[in-house]
Amino acid sequence: MSQFRDEGVIIRTYRLGEADRIIVALTKEHGKVRAVAKGVRKTGSKFGSRLEPLTNVSLMLWRGRSDLDIVNQVEVIERYWNVREDLTRMSAGLSMLEVIDQVTQEGQPDVRVLETLTRALRVLDDPTRYPTLVAPSFFFRMLELEGAGPIVDVCASCGEDSLDIVAFDLLEGGVLCRSCRRGRSISPDALLLLRRIVGGDLGGVLAGAPPQGAEELEALATEVMEVHLDRRLKAVRSAAGI
Repeated sequence: MSQFRDEGVIIRTYRLGEADRIIVALTKEHGKVRAVAKGVRKTGSKFGSRLEPLTNVSLMLWRGRSDLDIVNQVEVIERYWNVREDLTRMSAGLSMLEVIDQVTQEGQPDVRVLETLTRALRVLDDPTRYPTLVAPSFFFRMLELEGAGPIVDVCASCGEDSLDIVAFDLLEGGVLCRSCRRGRSISPDALLLLRRIVGGDLGGVLAGAPPQGAEELEALATEVMEVHLDRRLKAVRSAAGI
C-alpha cells in the first residue's frame, strides 16, 4: 500500500455494508477519487460528520490493490454551514455537486474545475448574497470548461450581430435571432443577465437582489445543463417537486 494526502470537496457518499461508507471526492492532485471510510456509520465515529457532501476536506488516503482507496485521516477545511441550513442554498449546492460528478473522471485532475466549485460554494455560503443565480452561473462556467460554452453576443446560427435575439438552443451553439429561432425563448432581461455572467460580471450580478430575468435564467441554465449531460438533474427536480 502507498499513502498520499490531498484536499478536495466531498461530492457524494453511499453505504457499504453495515458500518462503512464509500465517499466520492473531487481532489486537487488526483481528480475524482473513490475511497472507503471504514466504520463511519457507527455511533461515535470520528470521521462520520467530516465526510458529508458539501464539505471541503484534507484527506490522508491509503492506495491498495483494489479500485477503492481507504480513508486514513480527515481534516475539515470548510463546511459551508449556511448552505447546509438553507434549503434553497442546499439544493443549489447539491445540483453543482451532481454536475461535477457527471463531468469529471477518476484520476484526471483539473484544478480549474475544483477552483470553480469551491468559489461557487463560498459565494453560495455568503448570507449577504442571494442564491438564485449562483448555480446557473456555475453551470455556464462548467460548459465553458467543457468546451461547450454558448455564443451569446451574436446569433449562433447565422452570425448576425442583431439586437433581435429571441431564443436559446445549446445544440445550435447559443442564442438565436428571430429568423433562426428554435429551442427556448429568452427575454431581453434574461439575455442581458446571461451576457453579463458569461462576460465575467458575476460579481456585479450577485451584488444585490436578484435582477429581472433571474428566475428565467435559472430555469434556462438547468435545461441547458441537462441537455449537455443528457440526463435530468435530480437535486433541482427534487427541490421543485418534479
